[in-house]
Amino acid sequence: MKVKFLKSAPSIKEAIEPSMLEIALLGRSNVGKSSFLNAFLNQKIAKISSTPGKTQLINFFEIEDEDKKFILIDLPGFGYAKVSKSLKKEWGKNLDQFLKNRFNIKLFIHLRDARHPNLEIDENVDNYLNSFIRPDQQIITVFTKIDKLKQSEISKLKKDYPNALLVSNIKKRGFDKVKEKINQILWKS
Repeated sequence: MKVKFLKSAPSIKEAIEPSMLEIALLGRSNVGKSSFLNAFLNQKIAKISSTPGKTQLINFFEIEDEDKKFILIDLPGFGYAKVSKSLKKEWGKNLDQFLKNRFNIKLFIHLRDARHPNLEIDENVDNYLNSFIRPDQQIITVFTKIDKLKQSEISKLKKDYPNALLVSNIKKRGFDKVKEKINQILWKS
């Protein structure tokens, strides 16, 4: 998989021009989004921080996998970032505009922490995405940090969320299924 960083943008106004299929990656702060990106792409492209909410811009990456190309959009985490309320409000407005108006986004990957599967903030994000999703778009839920669960907890998670995918950033497990699902959605294969 070839990865090319394209740009960081504070809002939709500074975003790259849509030119190919896009995947938007979103999740709350501290869900392991940077670790997910690095494990998924099998290279270190995102800085992993012990401080939640470090990603504060919309980051664009061009991904080439065999003969397929798409744009991966890494969105700021929501929830725990230690920033002013006015800046949080501005981020929210920018992200809302971006997600609703970016016509090339065909897939939303919503990362959730497997240790806390029922957080209200994640339910709100699901409801929000479902409130405007178009027929040509899909959402997949990916639970991170499954290596921190007991087998019985993993079984319960699979039962409660039968369509979700589960990954371990540390053990690099589950990413083949994420790639397979992306291929099915973007290229109907």
